[in-house]
Amino acid sequence: MTPVGSLATPDEALVASYLGGPARTGSRFTFWLGLATLIGLAAVAALGLLAVPADDVQGDTVRIIFVHVPSALGAYVAFGLTAVGSVMWLWRKSVWWDVTAHAAAEVGVLLCGLMLVTGMLWGRPTWGTYWEWGDVRLVTSLILFLVMVGYLSVRALGGDATSVATRAAVVGLIGAVNLPIVNRSVNWWANRTLHQQSSLTEGKLEDLTLFTLFLAFVVAAMAICWMMVHRFRIGWLERQIQARELHEAMAARRAEAGR
Repeated sequence: MTPVGSLATPDEALVASYLGGPARTGSRFTFWLGLATLIGLAAVAALGLLAVPADDVQGDTVRIIFVHVPSALGAYVAFGLTAVGSVMWLWRKSVWWDVTAHAAAEVGVLLCGLMLVTGMLWGRPTWGTYWEWGDVRLVTSLILFLVMVGYLSVRALGGDATSVATRAAVVGLIGAVNLPIVNRSVNWWANRTLHQQSSLTEGKLEDLTLFTLFLAFVVAAMAICWMMVHRFRIGWLERQIQARELHEAMAARRAEAGR
């Protein structure tokens, strides 16, 4: 982390004045992780667009799989982490887990939105429509997205930090209930979905396509880790500043009462 000095911005200097330490969220680890992620993204793009052959049935549309499937699995993991963090907050009032849950929810909403958009782009040439309201996978995925947007909305309402965290944790657990429904919907309601079975188990992917997909998984995991670290550090700094401001306000009130 970069020490705060003459090159610090006014915002960084303000944070440093509250915390008495570095104000940046970056580090040597996140720098190299971010660089490796960019290289990995370039490799996946090159393989997916130039090297992987077109599918016999789907043609070039199959290339969307390298974004759609990692986004979907990443959203599941992120929202699952939000659920774990919500449980730990309700059980132990762990601030660390509460900040983790919030960070994971933001990353998960981003990935879930990407999953929905790429799914729609894939569906138009494959199914002949961008959206089908009778499709269980599509509708349950949209519900999951909206519930977790609601989670972030609860976080943004403001107020007492403990109450906000508790309300958000309840919403996060409601969203987690939908995770297995979304994931298994194509198996439980096979006659009510246009969505294909798992690309890994039923897709019969060719060697280079399968390799590129696994590489996309690795790169997505790296990108999620990078985003999570930065968002967690931002959230932790915010909580520290709030705690410091609350402490100073209480001290000022006590001083007034004493006078």
